Amino acid sequence: MKRDHAPVLTGDGATDYARYMRTETLLDLQRRPEQMVHRDELLFQVVHQSTELWLKLAAAELTEATTRLTAGDPAAAEPLLARAALGIRLVTDQLEMFRYLSPVDFQAMQPALGNGSGAESPGWRRVQGASRTLGRAFADHLAEQQIDLPTLRDGNPTDPVRRLAEAMLEWDERVALWRVRHYQAAIRVGGHGAAGTEGSPANVLVRLIEHRFFPELWQLRVTTAGPAGDVTHPPAS
Repeated sequence: MKRDHAPVLTGDGATDYARYMRTETLLDLQRRPEQMVHRDELLFQVVHQSTELWLKLAAAELTEATTRLTAGDPAAAEPLLARAALGIRLVTDQLEMFRYLSPVDFQAMQPALGNGSGAESPGWRRVQGASRTLGRAFADHLAEQQIDLPTLRDGNPTDPVRRLAEAMLEWDERVALWRVRHYQAAIRVGGHGAAGTEGSPANVLVRLIEHRFFPELWQLRVTTAGPAGDVTHPPAS
């Protein structure tokens, strides 16, 4: 018996797949060949547009993790952080495409970019805001449960709050690795002068590499517990 594949969803497209995924709109978001000043504009747009989608998803996962944590369920928040971190890993991996974009080709297509900058990314701004909100919610949860960070660090590895803290560190690290790779890609294609060059946007990228959303969690990595459980800095080597 032949299966009926006639679409049942409303919207544009000849199939339900096209209608649900809105492929006609999606695939029309890139500049047409006759509009391009260089064919690698397609590569450039696909990488950045897909980055915006992954950042949108990551921000949504962070927001939901905050909601779960605020409701007193850190165990439910942890896997959401893992999903967000994986999204950033995929964003980082696709920067490998820029290995196929030479400095000469990038310079040829730069007029099409206007004064655009990655710092203007709405996805990145959402991620920044969601990360800060999560950090505040985590601090509030610790205060409500009367948990101090050294105790959390030295406690049960299976404790949901500790596991969430580890997931937050993983998220922070993935973002930092993305920033490093982004900086390297920007230098490689010749869009920016190296860090230290006066007026170079790369100076901003380098500063961002050092930024952490959850510095208090990282600080625990460079401290040790004293005999009475107090936290002391390790001796200088």
